[in-house]
Amino acid sequence: MTQTALTTGPIRNRYEFLLLFDVENGNPNGDPDSGNAPRVDPEDGHGLVSDVAIKRRIRNYVQAAGENIFIQHGTNLNREIFRARTETGGSGRSKAEVDKARAWMCQQFYDVRTFGAVMSTGANAGQVRGPVQVTFARSVNPVFGLEASITRGAVAEDVKNAKTVQDFLDWEAKQDEDKLRTMGRKSFVPYGLFAAKGFVSAHLAEGTGFSEADLKLLLEALLNMYDHDRSASKGLMSSRRLFVFRHVGTDSDTAQRSRQAKLGCAPAHKLLDLNEIVTVKLKDEGKPARRFRDYDVHVDRTKLPAGVELLDLDGWDTAQFENGWQGRQE
Repeated sequence: MTQTALTTGPIRNRYEFLLLFDVENGNPNGDPDSGNAPRVDPEDGHGLVSDVAIKRRIRNYVQAAGENIFIQHGTNLNREIFRARTETGGSGRSKAEVDKARAWMCQQFYDVRTFGAVMSTGANAGQVRGPVQVTFARSVNPVFGLEASITRGAVAEDVKNAKTVQDFLDWEAKQDEDKLRTMGRKSFVPYGLFAAKGFVSAHLAEGTGFSEADLKLLLEALLNMYDHDRSASKGLMSSRRLFVFRHVGTDSDTAQRSRQAKLGCAPAHKLLDLNEIVTVKLKDEGKPARRFRDYDVHVDRTKLPAGVELLDLDGWDTAQFENGWQGRQE
């Protein structure tokens, strides 16, 4: 076990992470082009959850935790871009003024210094390439989408010429009872276990100021975001396991080791591909999964490349982030 301490300033190591999350009797990410049905790969039937949907849940969590976020529901983004220009005293025309406004946005907004942003849509604050990127999540096994008919025991009719509450009551009294309820449909999957992959660049973090404190909050959000984002359509969604890989280097020379930690010691796919280091298998291939315990999740630390450490989280514990990293066991 490697003892670590939080650094100040931008992160100094490259990271990758693999998140396992699931849904029970819900729609994890509806597709508006398909009547909001669950997203599914048409070629193999595996479920999909977009990177945008995952980032939205992360944003919601960190905002609830007290951080400012740039991309919020129902807001004009140019308002904050204009504010950045006025706060930094520039016109947004020269490169130096744009750089100041960009730096201010990174300092003020967690999602800008994490995911990046295009901020040249009004008053110019430039563009930011974020150090954190997330892939589409994909279900471990194919999912089966269902639709259930539902009844709403009320209607939302626009009663013409109604001027008082009594006018609505009079209209209701004249209607057949069957006309005062409506039918609808609800799309869901009975169960799906999904894997999302993420990447954290120490090189890009230097440009945004993304720190280890920010990384800790990101991991906390990944583990807890669905507990703070409940809705009737999503059923029961839960983050189950989070595997975080940290590149630390192998060289005996301190400067060279730091360079390896920043650039990485192994390709991301060797760490994140399922059934390499992390294996996820159905316990009974003859039955469809209906809960997380229907799967066996195994971690083979002997396959960790040299210079890479692993943190395995199924709940959030700050001490684990600081002290819980483990390397390859010989």
